[in-house]
Amino acid sequence: MPSSSASAASPTFDEVFCGLLPRLYRRAVMLAGSRHSAEDVVHETYLKLAQRPQRFLAHPEPYAYAFTTALNIARDAYRRNGRHVLVDAVEGFEGEAAPEDSAGWDGGLERRHAELEAVRMLGMLTHRQAGVVILVDLDGYTLDQAAKILKVHRGTAARHRARALDRLRAHLVESAQGRAGR
Repeated sequence: MPSSSASAASPTFDEVFCGLLPRLYRRAVMLAGSRHSAEDVVHETYLKLAQRPQRFLAHPEPYAYAFTTALNIARDAYRRNGRHVLVDAVEGFEGEAAPEDSAGWDGGLERRHAELEAVRMLGMLTHRQAGVVILVDLDGYTLDQAAKILKVHRGTAARHRARALDRLRAHLVESAQGRAGR
């Protein structure tokens, strides 16, 4: 009997991981560049973390631990497969329904377009740059927290973020000038 009450008090690996799954999946799409690749990244993340579930459960921030693992897996896949270029239409998008909480007057189309644009722009960055931008600018972590999560010095994280933002700004300026020249 005491073992069942102890297990009821502490969440299992699957409960904690499943709680993080929607957020981790959204970030994996941004890192991997497509839903199909993101599914592979999240699956590999699960398998890798399941090998040592106590490390994951004992970590003070399980999301940060899972995100770092997903980032490493996405980086390894990128190196293994080479760079893939995103196209305007994402495979499988046409028949999918938008989540209920994001559907506005346009059925969530504007939000989806913004997500695709974010994925496209993050694809122009290195995995480390994209990781820092996701953690700081999208997930709301401080630069110090992001550096700790990514296991790099604060200055390294700041440099990666600065270079990423410079690259994104340059691309936006280039795009704006291209549209103005038409």
